[in-house]
Amino acid sequence: MIRFYSPDIETTCQLPEVESGHCCRVLRMKEGDIIFVIDGKGREYECRIQDAHPKHTALEILSCKEEPKHWKERIVLAVAPTKNIDRIEWMLEKVVEIGLDEIVLLKCDHSERKNVNEERLLKIIVSAMKQSLKATLPVFKGFIPFKQYMDSVDTHGKYMGYCDSSFERRDFATLYPGTQDLTILIGPEGDFSPEEVALSLEKGFIPVTFGESRLRTESAALFAVTATHVIDRVKG
Repeated sequence: MIRFYSPDIETTCQLPEVESGHCCRVLRMKEGDIIFVIDGKGREYECRIQDAHPKHTALEILSCKEEPKHWKERIVLAVAPTKNIDRIEWMLEKVVEIGLDEIVLLKCDHSERKNVNEERLLKIIVSAMKQSLKATLPVFKGFIPFKQYMDSVDTHGKYMGYCDSSFERRDFATLYPGTQDLTILIGPEGDFSPEEVALSLEKGFIPVTFGESRLRTESAALFAVTATHVIDRVKG
């Protein structure tokens, strides 16, 4: 099934320019064809093409249905992007396909990467949402300084992936109870600084490991999101 994304479909009854081009130029769809459109807010629309314009395809909405997410908890992933941006782009695609609610990129003391193309990353997130047949777009908060983000964390479960064994760490897969809203912190290649660790502990984060292997940033993020879903299914 091919899905199109139009966040304002209820008010505009149109596809945005990029989606219109894909619909008309690439797929060669025409007036009278039936397509399915998601709004990123949890709804799917069955639509008929009224004007197959490559920049603003006009639609008639035939029906609308709610498509709730398939997991119970609110999953927030806050991760420091790696120096190699390709690895983070791959990670974003995969965690969205698996399912989560919010993505934050952290500017940490040891971060080698100082900026990201947020527009490009959002396109990857949208594409992964469509490809995995979801109707809800994860909130993407962009690139935020670590200390600033710490003031906004609002989930009950708080877990920090941390490599340094000088702090007591617990196994995430054993600790996480399932069906609990949670925020998962993943640090940069150089890990979190001592100051960032101290602030995380002050804010109630629990240092955790993700198994016996030492994982790259993107691998740890993918493991954490996947484990959350598995535990939720087993314990929920």
